[in-house]
Amino acid sequence: MVKYDSPQISRVFAALADPTRRHVLQRLADHPGQSVSDLAHPLSLKLPGLMKHLDVLSDAGLITRTKTGRTVTVHLAAAPMRDAVEWLEHYERFWTTSLDRLATFVESPPE
Repeated sequence: MVKYDSPQISRVFAALADPTRRHVLQRLADHPGQSVSDLAHPLSLKLPGLMKHLDVLSDAGLITRTKTGRTVTVHLAAAPMRDAVEWLEHYERFWTTSLDRLATFVESPPE
């Protein structure tokens, strides 16, 4: 069972709140092991700006970085997202019930 008051989950959600960081994670999921320069290129970010985003992702445990010579390679680390998904699934019943009621209402014949 995931700890719902965990600071780690808060860091994951904070990291995922930014569209640039979500884009970086998607790129790493699609093309694992990209260099920092490769990640920065399509984002029109300068390296210091991207490094700040990578620091947030790293602090949340969502990426790992390895350095070989002068090249820093970034890899996705999806494990912390499992706790976030478990947290969301815990509350899924609330919106599922509401959506089921809405579907029933919309699909019922007019009185």
